[in-house]
Order: sequence, then C-alpha cells, then structure tokens
Amino acid sequence: MKKALSIALALLIVLSLSACHGNVSRASFVPPEEFDTSRHFELSFWAKNNTNKYQTAIYQKAIDDFQALYPNIEVNLRLYTDYGRIYQDVITNISTNTTPNICITYPDHIATYKTGSEVVVPLDELMVNSKYGLGGSEVRFDAPKMDEIVPQFLSECYIDGICYALPFMRSTEACYVNKTLVEKLGYTLPDMLTWDFVWEVSEKAMEKDADGVFKVNGQKVMIPFIYKSTDNMMISMLRQKGADYSTAAGEVLIFNDTTRSLLLEIAEHAGTRAFSTFKISSYPGNFLNAGQCIFAVDSTAGATWMGTDAPNIDIPKENLVDFETVVMEIPQYDTAHPQMMSQGPSACIFNKEDPQEVLASWLFLQYLITNDVQIAYSETEGYLPVTLKAQSDPSYVDYLSLRGSDVDHYYVKIDAAKLLQTHTANTFTTPVFNGSASLRDAAGQMIEEVTKGMRRGKTVDDKFIDDLYADMTSLYRLDSIEAGQSTELQPLPTESKVLLGALVVVWLGIGAIYLARIIRKRENS
Repeated sequence: MKKALSIALALLIVLSLSACHGNVSRASFVPPEEFDTSRHFELSFWAKNNTNKYQTAIYQKAIDDFQALYPNIEVNLRLYTDYGRIYQDVITNISTNTTPNICITYPDHIATYKTGSEVVVPLDELMVNSKYGLGGSEVRFDAPKMDEIVPQFLSECYIDGICYALPFMRSTEACYVNKTLVEKLGYTLPDMLTWDFVWEVSEKAMEKDADGVFKVNGQKVMIPFIYKSTDNMMISMLRQKGADYSTAAGEVLIFNDTTRSLLLEIAEHAGTRAFSTFKISSYPGNFLNAGQCIFAVDSTAGATWMGTDAPNIDIPKENLVDFETVVMEIPQYDTAHPQMMSQGPSACIFNKEDPQEVLASWLFLQYLITNDVQIAYSETEGYLPVTLKAQSDPSYVDYLSLRGSDVDHYYVKIDAAKLLQTHTANTFTTPVFNGSASLRDAAGQMIEEVTKGMRRGKTVDDKFIDDLYADMTSLYRLDSIEAGQSTELQPLPTESKVLLGALVVVWLGIGAIYLARIIRKRENS
C-alpha cells in the first residue's frame, strides 16, 4: 500500500510539472448566473490622458453616469500620461496580484500580460451572455450588440482566437500636407500620395538661395518630410510592398531584403535632410505650423494640433504661417490597394478571485463603448467611434456635417475622422504575440539609426544594415522570441496522457487492494 501511494504521488508530481510547462491561459470565463447588487464593489480603472481636461471630464462623467445606474459599483480613476507607464505598472503589479480591474491598453501589451497565467479575462463567454453580454437583457444601459462594433476594430482584440479586449477608440495615420507650399513648388496634389511624389517634392523643397535661405519658404529652416512614428512607417512600407514582417505565431521575419532596400531609400533622403523623424527633430506639427515642413505624418488623433487655425499649438503665435492644410492618406506604393495602420487603445479587464467583481468590471467595460462615451471622446480629437451604432447616431452625423463651422468642428479634425471612417476597409494591424511590442520598437529604431547615421556623416551601406540587424536582434532580444508558443489551451502531449493513464491505473489498483483487505478482514472475522 505504501509503495502504491508513493508511486501515485510521484506520478501526480510529474504530471503537475508537465501541466505547468508552457504558456497556458484560461480559454473562457463563465459569468455568474446573477449579478449581486446587494454587495459593494470597488473597481480601479487605469486610463491614459495627455493633460487633456476634456478627455478627463469625459472619463469622470462616464464613471458618474455608470455609478448612478449601479450604485453598488464604485469606480476609481487613475490617469497616466502615456501607455508605456501603464504597461510597466501592470507588469509590476501582476507579480503582487494587484492589477487594476479595467485598463486602457494595447493588444501588444495584453499579449505580454496574459503570458503563462490567467491575468487577463477572456471575453468570449461574457460577450454572448444573454443577461449581461453585449446588449444583454439585464444590462441597465443601451449597450451595443456585437454586430454593432466595427468588425475590423473588434478583430484586433483577438489573440490566439480568443477575445481579450474591446476596442475603445480608433485612429489611423494621416499625412497633413501644406498644400500652399506644394503648389508654390509647381506641383499639384494627386488624389492619393505616393512615396515617389513625396520624396520628389521633399527634395525640390531643399533648394536654397545664395544666402542659404530656403527658396520655398524664405526661412533658414525646412524639413520637408517628418514622420512621427517610425515603427508605423516601417511596418506600413513593408505591408504596402507585400513583404514579410512576422508571423502570427511570433516568427520574426523583418530582417529581409525589402527592409534593407527601404532603409537604403530612407537613408538617401535623410542624407539630404529632406527627411527626419520626431525623435530626431521634434514634433512634426510644430514645423508644419511654422511653414517649415510640407508633409507631416502623425495620428488622426493629433489633428487638433495641425494647421494655421489649429485649436492646440505648441509654438508662439507669431511663428504661425498661413497655409491651406489637406488631410491625406499616408504615402503609398500601390495606390490601387492602399494600406494604412489601424491604431488606438482597447480596454481589457483583469481576473480576480471573485467572479462577481469580474462581472462588475465587465459591466463598466461595456459602458465605455456606449454612444454617449464614444461620441463625446471622439469629438475631442480626430478619433473615430469604434461602434457602427455611435457612427450612425444622429448627433455624430450632425457633428461631422458641421465641418469648419467653429473651433469645436475644426475642419482638419473632422477630415481626419472621416479619413478613417472612409478607409476602414483599407486598414491593417500587425500580429500580436508575446514579444510583438519589442519587434515593433525594433522596426522604428532601424529608421532612426539610418537617419542619425546619415546626419552624422556615416556610410549607410549593406555592412551598416548587416550590423544594424544584429544590433536590433540583440537590443530587443528578438532571438529569444519563441515562435509558435500559443497561449491557447493545447491538447495534452502524449507523455502527459500516458502519465495520466498510469495514474488512473495506480488509483484503481489502490482501490482494489483496499477492497480486498476489507473482504479478507470480514472473512477472518
């Protein structure tokens, strides 16, 4: 008996260790049958805000309105200045089981949060729950149904086939163009920008007079083309070329010949200083508004900072230059099949021991995508509501129709929102996996490095690119990303099945021995 128990215990330990190997997370969360309104729940909500008092007010109003509907749920807001800080704090708090209940974040970050644990709550069961799901019968507000969320935006929230978030806001990249200077250089803006057109106009704008003054603007400063997010720039260029970046399983493919040719192309224009980046030169909108930039690529969420009459500016008013601003898609290689980045925050909820607390978090998460919250938040910048329900709401349709009527309907901001609304079908996202955020950083850093290299008089050639590939792989630990490490529940391997079968046999044997002893004892008595 003792030997049998020892064997069973050993098998159990081995099986447990085998089950703990790899990245396994909960495949579903089954909500309680009823939400307990007699209990008090205190939820923490982490969100990002760039000192925009209007967005802060919208968050607070959403909380107040939600708490009026659910007096037993208290939501405490914690604001951050950037998503990177949220990401770092969540990672830190995972180890102490002190994660927030609700968090505005990005899918790249969620992929890291959920690795090897049940930290992030899968939403599949919650979304379709008849009582508390999207549009559920027991939800106390007009929540959108699943088919009322923009499909492209919702699909971005799936990792390994499981939904881990709801989209909160969406934007894309836009090229804010100084049309006045383009025409002064003798060019006419096409219906869609191409990379060749942007490079050609940018190089033309570098011409100076005998005194070293740029002819196009009469100033000592001119950076014709500035890209805010170089990671998006590289990823978009590769996508437009149909070149490899990564696989959905996490295989890193970016270090290829197409990437090399793109970097050499960028280096050529960085060498003439016709091109620069935000990290090197500063915010593109500042140069655009001062008449020192022609093509400024930034998020549509930054539209209120772009143009002569922009409500938000970071330069002295006396430095503003009067010009016509046109909002266009980013430059393309194939205008027949345009490709542009879909970006913007999503919101997830974190697992807690009490399913009722998770359900309370889910209710607030749903409230963030109601029409009132979506429309109000989108009107603060060039964001687009993530639901078809909000986009078709009469108040939002009216908002778009008032383009240019006053400062609240600044025409550049309205045009930026319409750009994404019109071209949603042309947007794309990159695969999300544990390590995808590092790969994204590496993509942008390569453009930064070739641009800095040219500005410092270095020779950017094949050897430079080879060394750069090696540096990026080491710096961002891209060689340690394990391709194919799915976070879904996987079938047990053969070894585990054998062990499990053996364990069953052992326990059956123990039971038989125990039963035989009882029978023998009775016979002897």
